[in-house]
Amino acid sequence: MRRQYQELNAPGGNQSIRHPGKYRILFVFAMLVVAGAFWHCSQGEQQLKPDPDDGGLALPDGFRALVVHPGVGRARHLAVTGNGDIYIKLRVPNPKGIVALRDVDHDGRADSMVVFGDYEDTGNYGTAMRIHNGYIYFTTAGELYRQKLTPGQLVPETPVETIMVDDYKNAFQGFEHIAKPIAFDEEGHVFVPFGAPGDICQLENRKPGTLGQEPCPQLETHGGVWRFDENKTNQVQADGYRYATGIRSFVAMAWNPQDHKLYGVQHGRDDLYRSWPELFSTWQSAVQPSEEFIRVDEGSDHGWPYYYYDWMTGKKLLNPEYGGDGKLEGDGAKYPQPLIGFPGHWAPNDLLFYQGDQFPEHYKQGAFIAWHGSTIRSPYPQAGYFVAFVPFKDGQPSGPWEVFADDFSKVDTIINTSDAGFRPMGLAEGPDGSLYISESEEGRIWRVVFQGDREHFGPEQLASIEAHKERPNIKNPDPVEDNLDRFRASIGQGLYTTYCGACHQADGKGDGTRFPPLLNSEYVSGDMKELVRIILKGMEGPMTVNGQGFNGAMPANDFLTDDELALIVTYIRREFGNGANSLQAYDARGYRNRIRREDRAAEAAKEKNASETNQ
Repeated sequence: MRRQYQELNAPGGNQSIRHPGKYRILFVFAMLVVAGAFWHCSQGEQQLKPDPDDGGLALPDGFRALVVHPGVGRARHLAVTGNGDIYIKLRVPNPKGIVALRDVDHDGRADSMVVFGDYEDTGNYGTAMRIHNGYIYFTTAGELYRQKLTPGQLVPETPVETIMVDDYKNAFQGFEHIAKPIAFDEEGHVFVPFGAPGDICQLENRKPGTLGQEPCPQLETHGGVWRFDENKTNQVQADGYRYATGIRSFVAMAWNPQDHKLYGVQHGRDDLYRSWPELFSTWQSAVQPSEEFIRVDEGSDHGWPYYYYDWMTGKKLLNPEYGGDGKLEGDGAKYPQPLIGFPGHWAPNDLLFYQGDQFPEHYKQGAFIAWHGSTIRSPYPQAGYFVAFVPFKDGQPSGPWEVFADDFSKVDTIINTSDAGFRPMGLAEGPDGSLYISESEEGRIWRVVFQGDREHFGPEQLASIEAHKERPNIKNPDPVEDNLDRFRASIGQGLYTTYCGACHQADGKGDGTRFPPLLNSEYVSGDMKELVRIILKGMEGPMTVNGQGFNGAMPANDFLTDDELALIVTYIRREFGNGANSLQAYDARGYRNRIRREDRAAEAAKEKNASETNQ
């Protein structure tokens, strides 16, 4: 009997039931009983007991939350079926890539968890999970798959079908931004973005001062959204239709059923200061350019790589790789302007247009955006790490954006991305209008419900959560007061004292015989990669610093984390009269990886030479 109940209510389940005339009365009675059961279930759903602390989240008054599952793994997008089952795409298979959750006792929390997936999963960038016409559609870094849901079964008993394959690993232009969110229209199409293979279409990707290519050849197969047949199998990109171009990277993308349009929130470009320090300050680089919330019309060109959107001036400006200086507009006004320009680097990773009736009318048809959180805002606090809401009416934002859910990070000021406890990643709407949120660090899943007064919901209920706009992860940082270099310097000094000061001395002058000074040292203020190499690998033997010879031994410090390494390098390059620029943790990681590759290549060459010599 329970199996029949699940089959009737599972997505894609058979809804046609024959009932001969003589049984019509019994059938109507049975339907009334079932309707009563559904009503009772609905009432029970309204009485869900949220967590006392709302799962650790801050929400508008009247909203409550509970943790559905404490951690399924590195979760990306998720989807919820008509009977409440939850399907989640993992970023990296372990070894399977889909998690299925079921609430058996109807308390709102998952009692059953199954990890499954019989398909080829290339790369480590699984992203999409959507339910459409009785199928789960999901993506890896290089494939779009679907699998028919089996009525009554948590794990489908059907074969996986390959809808589209992207051979990104053989893309000659590179393969950054390969995450593949998906969206469906009402005419049998599925939309898939192909992100930019680099940052700004430079000949030498991400090399400071390198100009961009014009026209940009990457736009032929990247930097846009392609449309495919949702039912046709084994398609490649050439089988699709380039629906829109000039879009650097989408991870948050959705079809709005109200105006039948595609929308997305673009990840803006990186590293204005690192690439063009003579044109941009560290503060400008932290807050610019905008993450653009855009309507994606068929045939539209949104300006990447030539332009970026400055949310402070409300204008599209020419990128410095194409002659811009942070002020030049060029032809920026000719391109579609975003609906909203959000501050830079918040990392929009999912978008959902709310269709339910559980939440107050204020939220009907509005857009929720999951901000995964920045990584490159240093020396200012990292930002994002919350869920925003944008009220909508007639296909346009009808009011300013709002904070909806915050406190994911569990810390007040996020200095490093790794400091954040959780990072909101995916959004889904349940059959009763609940909002489900996934996060990517541990794979925690929340369910947000409304248990307040729907008819009297207004600014008073929003006041407490709106105050979060002044939190360090959301507010616009002050160029001076919020610069963390002063704080980081004290930490760097402590690390220097622990690992370096015994030899090089607290004043950086060395001991005059064995250990060289760091004061006014060309080793410190010169090539950054070589300095990192010395710290990580150590150094011994004779060397000359400031005209004086030294012959000590420095041990390897490869046990240092990327952040510790960056803090020490920043301290010694800024102190002791060196006056050099700082090092960020993500750049420290890059140098560390380059040094490893160079060492492996050198070792391979050495072995090859030895082999040839012995022959």
